[in-house]
Amino acid sequence: MQQCMFFVNNLKISSDCAKIQSMKIAILGFGVEGRCAFEYFSRRHPEAEIEVFDQARVESNVVKITTIRDFVGMDFSDFDLVIRSPSIRPDRIKARNLSSMTAQFFQKCPAKIIGVTGTKGKGTTCSLIKSILERAGKKVWLVGNIGVPALEVLDEIADNDIVVYELSSFQLWDLKKSPQVAVVVHIELDHQDVHKSFDEYLAAKSNIALWQDRNGKIVFDSSNDHAVAIAAQSVARKAPYPNRDLAHVENGAFYYGLKELCPTSVLNILGAHNVMNALAAISAVADWTLDEVAIRDGLHDFTGLPHRLKFVDEVDGVGYYDDSISTTAGSTIAAIKSFDRPEILILGGSPKGADFGELAQTVKDYRVKWVVLIGEEAVRLEQALNAVHYRKITNLGTAKTMREIVLETKKRAERGDVVLLSPACASFGMFKNYADRGDQFIQAVQGLSS
Repeated sequence: MQQCMFFVNNLKISSDCAKIQSMKIAILGFGVEGRCAFEYFSRRHPEAEIEVFDQARVESNVVKITTIRDFVGMDFSDFDLVIRSPSIRPDRIKARNLSSMTAQFFQKCPAKIIGVTGTKGKGTTCSLIKSILERAGKKVWLVGNIGVPALEVLDEIADNDIVVYELSSFQLWDLKKSPQVAVVVHIELDHQDVHKSFDEYLAAKSNIALWQDRNGKIVFDSSNDHAVAIAAQSVARKAPYPNRDLAHVENGAFYYGLKELCPTSVLNILGAHNVMNALAAISAVADWTLDEVAIRDGLHDFTGLPHRLKFVDEVDGVGYYDDSISTTAGSTIAAIKSFDRPEILILGGSPKGADFGELAQTVKDYRVKWVVLIGEEAVRLEQALNAVHYRKITNLGTAKTMREIVLETKKRAERGDVVLLSPACASFGMFKNYADRGDQFIQAVQGLSS
């Protein structure tokens, strides 16, 4: 009888194919990852019984979707395998065999994985890693938050390929296997609207390091205490950055130890924080390549993520920049520090449990010319700014359109200024997501010159 393989609780199970016919799989959440999981398991186990559950009402022509209010109290013990979507807390789910797309991918992927986590910079770092490795002639797959859903391409990945996986705290939450190369970039308070505490958030992030072995490597931001603490939990080889024996900057150039690689000016992305992201990427690829040309061209090729400090247009001598992807205070602080011109800053959105104290102090210290506040968090942001005696504020609340918001910045801007959309908050309520917010900003700015 033919033997089949599947994974339950990260364990490889061998079973007669006839038994697979009665295998029951539950998929919790039918967003992008949930849909991919359904397609993957339907393809791999066509005789299995697959059921989908989602908290929102979702229509599908290929599968019945049960709408439930909350997963708390639901009993999935009758299922052989339960796949949770990243946004669903694992401690809400009663199941014998709970897994996730990330866990399934880690167990089945034949190639080495470079996993990247952090609060800010992980998407850029993943992109830089991929760009350098491709310049070095490697076949690279970018999956996770920034790339395609991991299971979507699993069957196409070969042993000698390299996978770059952007990992959020939600994907790492209950993971019991770490990547061969783990990268931990800057970490700060975030996602407190989902995690019960900052300690829980850090514990989830720590799974990128916790399960490594001595053959692995962990790359980490040596200037960030939280990244250092996570790296300390790994038994793998340590690669801190910046570090004079490893990746660092000297005399305006990237170095690896004594080897000069290329000028930092090859970067096509703004900000000192992106120099740090480049150091992380160089550290991650060092086991595959330290070729100066590959690193130079790989760093130069990447021109930035959509909605990440992207120049939109110049209108009447004022530069408009879209940084809508900045949903944390730290990301916005980094964006503010990227300019040496007077800035009119658009701040605010929906809450994530952030502390705005350091951001408010940065606004004051960097002499931001004016702040336009929007969204649910406008009140808390105004309180934080007032606490540091910053008063150059217009609070538009939740009632204005993006066109009206941009017109308000135009009133305050003069030739030579920068208008920066860098909200430090989530986008929900006024916009569908950060991309919609950024797209509406772009449209509104383009409308100024029409």
